[in-house]
Amino acid sequence: MIPAHVAIIMDGNGRWGKKRLITRNAGHKAGAQNLRVLTEEAEKIGIKFLTVFAFSTENWTRPKDEVDGLMRLIPEYIQQYIDENNKNNMRFSVIGDLTRLDSNLCEKINNLETMTKNKTGLHLIVALNYGGRDDIVRAAKKAAYMIKKGDIEPEQIDASFFCGLLDTARFPDPDMLIRTGNESRISNFFLWQSAYTEIYFSEKLFPDFNVRDLRDAVAFFSGRDRRYGGVKE
Repeated sequence: MIPAHVAIIMDGNGRWGKKRLITRNAGHKAGAQNLRVLTEEAEKIGIKFLTVFAFSTENWTRPKDEVDGLMRLIPEYIQQYIDENNKNNMRFSVIGDLTRLDSNLCEKINNLETMTKNKTGLHLIVALNYGGRDDIVRAAKKAAYMIKKGDIEPEQIDASFFCGLLDTARFPDPDMLIRTGNESRISNFFLWQSAYTEIYFSEKLFPDFNVRDLRDAVAFFSGRDRRYGGVKE
């Protein structure tokens, strides 16, 4: 059984750089290069949606040079996909609160989303300035404004309705969440969406998490018995 939607917390890039006596930003660049390899493999395996946690709402508190480096790297990464658009069948989307991002970056994001909207291959979703709590709070605000305007009644809000207000409304919940970097937490990522997600922790730092490791994670998922709170006889 292949998971339709895989999410990855790409942890360990900075530590990977420090271990090699180079900069943390060099580690982030290595992680971005590794992601390109993994997206190709994910499509070969048959994964339909791949969401990557690229920058969280809490990452702004990191040292300025690291944040600045990431804000330079992300547009470069997106530009590469724009330049290679005709070579692949991959669709691209971004989730998160984009209001804090540079206008040029937002323009690149919009361009790539528009260029790839009819692609039918792997759908790569980049979580940028994203936080699970922030996602839920923004959705709650949307619901509150709808009630205030008289568009809905409070009784109309249920789990299905609320899902439609989240950043991920267009996508299925992740079947599997992979966390690299030898950490065993989800760090404010997909708090709502991961209610019944299978979680796979890897000791490897993300730049070292290779094609074989991705296949091992998929094999782990295939062996899981997913009951969604029920009991199988």
